[in-house]
Amino acid sequence: MIGLISATAAGAAARDRLAAAWPDRTRVYDGGAGEAVRAAFAECEQLVCFLATGAAVRLLAPLLGDKTADPGVVCVDEGGRFAVSLLGGHGGGANELAREVGGLLGAEPVVTTATDAVGLPGLDTLGLPYEGAVAAVSRALLDGEPVALAAEVPWPLPALPFSPEGAYTVRLTDRAVAPGEREVLLRPPSLVVGVGASRGAPADEVLALVEEALREAGLSPRSVAELATVEAKSEEPGVVAAAERLGVPLVTYPAAELAYVAVPNPSGAPLAAVGTPSVAEAAALARGGELLVPKRKSVRADGRPAMATCAVARRPGRGRLAVVGLGPGARDLLTPRATAELRRASVLVGLDQYVDQIRDLLRPGTRVLESGLGAEEERARTAVEEARRGHAVALIGSGDAGVYAMASPALAEASDDIDVVGVPGVTAALAAGAILGAPLGHDHVSISLSDLHTPWEVIERRVRAAAEADIVVTFYNPRSRGRDWQLPKALAILAGHRDPATPVGVVRNASRPDESSRLTTLGGLDPATVDMMTVVTVGNTATRSIAGRMVTPRGYRWQEEPK
Repeated sequence: MIGLISATAAGAAARDRLAAAWPDRTRVYDGGAGEAVRAAFAECEQLVCFLATGAAVRLLAPLLGDKTADPGVVCVDEGGRFAVSLLGGHGGGANELAREVGGLLGAEPVVTTATDAVGLPGLDTLGLPYEGAVAAVSRALLDGEPVALAAEVPWPLPALPFSPEGAYTVRLTDRAVAPGEREVLLRPPSLVVGVGASRGAPADEVLALVEEALREAGLSPRSVAELATVEAKSEEPGVVAAAERLGVPLVTYPAAELAYVAVPNPSGAPLAAVGTPSVAEAAALARGGELLVPKRKSVRADGRPAMATCAVARRPGRGRLAVVGLGPGARDLLTPRATAELRRASVLVGLDQYVDQIRDLLRPGTRVLESGLGAEEERARTAVEEARRGHAVALIGSGDAGVYAMASPALAEASDDIDVVGVPGVTAALAAGAILGAPLGHDHVSISLSDLHTPWEVIERRVRAAAEADIVVTFYNPRSRGRDWQLPKALAILAGHRDPATPVGVVRNASRPDESSRLTTLGGLDPATVDMMTVVTVGNTATRSIAGRMVTPRGYRWQEEPK
């Protein structure tokens, strides 16, 4: 919950805007500022104070305790010009909150955390449990000193400027080791604990067994991602309570699914009880991985039979491939989600000219793999291979990456061993349409005239179908030096079904500084004025030129002549 505190009418107006926008996230604190701050500090995870920073500091100072537990605080000035991350930038989420508040109120977010200021992700913001010398290692990264990454477990991290060797180390490990003096340990959620239990097994017995198994194997409880078991035990109180006390989810699988998992120690007892020859080992390995601790049984102090079993597996980190559409070229048409994925990636793969467009958005340490035109399939393979190595990869394409771009070849290469995220972008057809007016107001189709990958016979059949169906057509890749006859041929096919006066829009370099556009007709278009940087949109029989804009009505009856 976010506590909202204001002291003046202007602050209250801005406060109420936040409260209206985030009704389920916020709570307004009325009364004196001092009393309101004290109450919100005790009751909320975050605060937004519409107060001067000096006043907020004086009110907050006596309340400060542990930086890992204190709420994040953002201050907004009287004029609503700035949203200042004042307290708990990382741990309390105030940096991100300042950006959110700024976006909603039109204020400039002010973030002074050192790592954020230079574009580095904080080691305490990676979403992984951490231990060790966070401040010292972060300072080394900021100062450009060599910091080595020791990745004992592959895991998709965002870009950081690591060196092959260094006096400082970031160690990615699930082992129960203590950090060195100049070391930060990051704990990936790589361990899966499979558990089996008899009816009525005590939570203490289950938990003690799990903790002992981890301790004897030298594994960290902070890297346990989940407890896993058979569906029949999904509501077993001891198992449910053990998961709650470990702070991890309880994941269950049907017995029939577990029965197909190959395990070293099958048994007839669970087969008879729940329908699978293994519960603990099979549940730990249900989604693949390496068995680190084979099935073991609990030991009861009273000598009675064990009521719990467990096994531990290490599940490899899944690489992440984000296929990102950059839009038509203008920076303000690059979506916030695309920007976030570019900054999240540790490896960027793309066409060299597209990489140049967004190079300034990449975090320090991002590894860039760029290549020229004609290497699309190679880039797709490279991106998938890097993701399979456990990296966070961004594969970029212009417009929308799924439209005549990189998503298709990448997904043809990818299997279910990596996570894939698609990030939509503004296509060239949409950008050109917005410049021309509203040519895509009714049914429309995009057709590439490049026969480098598609036989011309197929392209011609598609153009003819669009012509016969009276559909607005946007031509991509209309004409190049080596392909100068395809556009005239396509226009001739359309001309067999549409009037020569049919509006045609021609847009070159849509949304870029050298953008140009013109409205002509099907009979008046000179194909020689078109190149590969151009999008050509041909209207249907209802499309009209109105006040210099190309408009296709949503309903044909709009075009009826007035009586």
